[in-house]
Amino acid sequence: MPSIKPLTLCALTLIKSLSLTSVVLYSLMTSPLSLAQSSPETEVKPQSINPNLQTARETHQSTSTGSYGVNNIIPDWTPDLREEDTKLKAQKGDFVAVPVPIADPTIGTGLVIAGAYYYGQTAAEKAVQPASTTQAVAAYTDNDSYAYGLMQQNYWDEDKWRFTGAAAYVALKLTLLDSKYTQSGKGLDWNIEGTLLKGQLLRNVGENWFVGGQVRLINNEQTFSSSGEGQNIEGNTEDEIGKAKANGVGALIQYDTRDNQTNAYSGQRFEFDAMFNDELLGSSNTYQSYLARYRYYYHLFEPLVLAFEARGCAKYGNAPLWDYCTVGLRGFSATKYLNKASSSGQIEARWKVFGDFGLVGFAGGGFDSHEISELWDNDMIRSYGMGIRYMVLDSQRINLRLDYARSGDNDAIYVSVAEAF
Repeated sequence: MPSIKPLTLCALTLIKSLSLTSVVLYSLMTSPLSLAQSSPETEVKPQSINPNLQTARETHQSTSTGSYGVNNIIPDWTPDLREEDTKLKAQKGDFVAVPVPIADPTIGTGLVIAGAYYYGQTAAEKAVQPASTTQAVAAYTDNDSYAYGLMQQNYWDEDKWRFTGAAAYVALKLTLLDSKYTQSGKGLDWNIEGTLLKGQLLRNVGENWFVGGQVRLINNEQTFSSSGEGQNIEGNTEDEIGKAKANGVGALIQYDTRDNQTNAYSGQRFEFDAMFNDELLGSSNTYQSYLARYRYYYHLFEPLVLAFEARGCAKYGNAPLWDYCTVGLRGFSATKYLNKASSSGQIEARWKVFGDFGLVGFAGGGFDSHEISELWDNDMIRSYGMGIRYMVLDSQRINLRLDYARSGDNDAIYVSVAEAF
């Protein structure tokens, strides 16, 4: 059985993340030049590649969680568009399909095609729970990453029980090390290809609280290859290169009072996810994952909403590189900071300017480390930016999102039809 210490440390990570907003705002005001410009005179340090990442910031200088942008492909929530009068969908009966544009610094620019079949409900069921659905998703981006899969969501007994199951095939082509940050001029590409099977069962245990269990089966193959001009990168590759499995079981806790699943104006959401991967279950490695995430929304006045998010992540044991913690901020690829512990906090002001157009401004900060006890000893990772919103469907508060974000020398553009958090 896992020790209670990792649970305590992960909770501490989230609590400390909650205090990041004030620190971030102070840091942005006191040192704007360090964020707004790079220093061309700064010497580029030579780097070696160690996939175990004893010091991720030293080994990774490429252009925000282990999802590697897949959360843009498979969203947390799929709104029911059957009764909506919009040209953005194709519909036949209870089946609805929509195209979703995406742009993300991790997986590139592309298109997602999502289709959902909604099962019929009685009037009494409609009043107390969402419709159960079977969904199909396919996506492709300009860096030749692609994914496809099926997802099943069921609700029953007046929403006392919730089930989510997913089966997917994912092939990602990522940049692990950007050639412009290496002395040799060589970069490192990281290809991850494999299958995912996942099931979650949740039970309502009180007002807005759900607890449950989950099972996850991952069968991945990862390969590394050099890119760019110059000499090949030299370094050890202690992490397994080739096929590996991550089979585990775990626990889930969720609390949700948001007034809208896609674009909340008020309320809060808390999630805690614990996963225990073990060789006894067929996993290649034995390790534990702990993830915590808290979001809060406040409708300050009619056109302005303030949104806040804090995240914490910890890995214990022999976790594979592709299941490391990432830093959930904007302005850089998710592969820039890979480590066994991370925390972050960000705040966003969302202002509906006129009609369906809106503006947002955001700032955040985070930390990563190989040990959670050393997490806040490192320099803060800063992120800030602004964005434009166009509400494509008022009744569901669905926005087309365009964000520009900076973090140190890096910047990135994001496009999606879901808010960042």
